Amino acid sequence: MLRPQQNSAGAWSRLENQKTHLKNLCLQYQLHLLLNSHFLGLLKNETGLIIFFLCAYLPKTAAGHCKWTEVLKDLEQIKTSKDIDVSLYTANTDEDKECRELVMRCFFLEMKVILHECYVTNCSKSQDVFNILKNGNANFENNQMNSTTSKKCKECEEYEEKNFTEFIQNFVKVIQRECK
Repeated sequence: MLRPQQNSAGAWSRLENQKTHLKNLCLQYQLHLLLNSHFLGLLKNETGLIIFFLCAYLPKTAAGHCKWTEVLKDLEQIKTSKDIDVSLYTANTDEDKECRELVMRCFFLEMKVILHECYVTNCSKSQDVFNILKNGNANFENNQMNSTTSKKCKECEEYEEKNFTEFIQNFVKVIQRECK
């Protein structure tokens, strides 16, 4: 069984993010050179350095970057696929906060079913499905549950089976909620 190539819209996005980051660094350096004569005295003490780094880096971390962005982009690529015809256990989008990680894992387990189906039927979106799994697994640190599983959290097989379109719609909603 051949695996699809590992390039996607996500890879291009990461490349563009790296270019943007490099441009930002260059702009910051030029700004530093321009302002050097005015703020050099301020940067010579510890308080000045702290203020400088807070001003330079706080806006970037405050805006944040959702770790599920690449998965969301690939989900958008496959959501209109007509050649994926499966019924999948579909978690509810309104599960309790303590069940969110388990819900995400359920969606990714069902993506394995979709990938298998794509390999069997040679569907046109197998590359995107593969990338969703690859990027999703990379986001789960060491593949271990970070949260304690509550007794009120359902197992994946306890959810209702829904068609591919409904599954993707719910998956997108869950990821969007995680990115807020």
